[in-house]
Formats: sequence, structure tokens, C-alpha cells
Amino acid sequence: MKFINWATIVFTAFTVLVTVVFFGWWMMKDSIVFGDEKFDQVKWMQSAATIEQDCKRGDMAYDLQQHILSKGTSKDAIGVLLGRPSYEDGNAVEYDLGKCMHVYHGLLLFFDENNRLINSRISSH
Repeated sequence: MKFINWATIVFTAFTVLVTVVFFGWWMMKDSIVFGDEKFDQVKWMQSAATIEQDCKRGDMAYDLQQHILSKGTSKDAIGVLLGRPSYEDGNAVEYDLGKCMHVYHGLLLFFDENNRLINSRISSH
């Protein structure tokens, strides 16, 4: 009986630890996976056409999202900064980041009816 009680306590503690570690990683994964480099416009534009590098723009995506793109920025200003998007759909555009961690990712930007940035996120396909 004591063994079952101890096994239950150990299993519960292990489950809580794994849950905390997983959600901690999940909350910080964008900064861990996509936060290696500062945004460089020239490198961003040059990387658009390359297929040689797997995660061609991914290293700059987090810095771009957190420090460069601010809410309220016009769609035209973002177009000048980032170039032509890979995909456009109404009030959303996406820039290809490449294949990062075995999954294709994109920087997804959402605009309001006045073509002002309201949100951005890194998406996976």
C-alpha cells in the first residue's frame, strides 16, 4: 500500500514538472527558435529568393515582430520595409520564413479596415 501511495506522489510530481516545462517552453518558443538575429532589411530581402537555407528568415522574425513592427503601422510602410509578401488574403499578409525545426513557418500580419497593423504572429504550416 505504501508503494502505491509513493508511486502516486512521484507520478503526480513528474506530471506537474513535465507540464510546467512544456508550457514554459511553449510560451518562450518564438524567442528561442526565432530570436537569434537582429532584423536586417538587406538580408531579409536577399533571403526571399533563396532556397539554399532552411530557416532563411526565421532568425530575424522574433526581433522584427517584437521590436520593429508596431501596432498601427501602415500596410504600405510594412511593404516598403519587408518587400512583397508571399501570400495575401484580404486583411492578412504572410512572409515566408522557411523551414525551421522541420516545419514551414511564416510571419503572419493582420491589418484593420484602414490598413493599419493590428497583430502579428509566427505561424506554422
